[in-house]
Amino acid sequence: MYEASDRLRRAVFLDRDGVLNRAFVRNGTPHPPDTLAELEILPGVESALTDLHRAGWLLIVVTNQPDVARGKTTREQVDAMNAHLQSCLPLDEFRTCYHDSTDHCLCRKPQPGALIAAAACHAISLPTSFMVGDRWRDIEAGQHAGCKTIFIDYNYAEKQPQSFDYKASSLRDAADIILGVTP
Repeated sequence: MYEASDRLRRAVFLDRDGVLNRAFVRNGTPHPPDTLAELEILPGVESALTDLHRAGWLLIVVTNQPDVARGKTTREQVDAMNAHLQSCLPLDEFRTCYHDSTDHCLCRKPQPGALIAAAACHAISLPTSFMVGDRWRDIEAGQHAGCKTIFIDYNYAEKQPQSFDYKASSLRDAADIILGVTP
């Protein structure tokens, strides 16, 4: 595990759909946009990320995109949405899992593989970092990696996280929590 030191950096790991951009809720569960034309950055996201970036946080998106494995979308469509978000927002990196649950990969949340790999790549201290998400898988991935967690609660009609460090109503709210509790 990584220990906090002067040489290690802090990161905010972010889910994509429902955190950065609008998720489409159908029957109480969130779904990603189907096309780049449907991609809509949520209000307050740009200012929240700008404030976090100026405060020295690495901003790394960790997103599950199983619709690629399910044949509902292409990797190119997902990559185009990620590239668009990265061109509009101060994001340092995207880590995208294209697998489905049955693939049992370590990069698919709730597994912490993507967070741990990013920590190794960027010399990140996981215990001083945050995972921000709107679903139980995001929160569990952050917990498994040893991060603090912030749950953006949209009251989806699905399994909810058992526990989390902080609860927020938006990424703007989550950024204010992070900036308020860290030196």
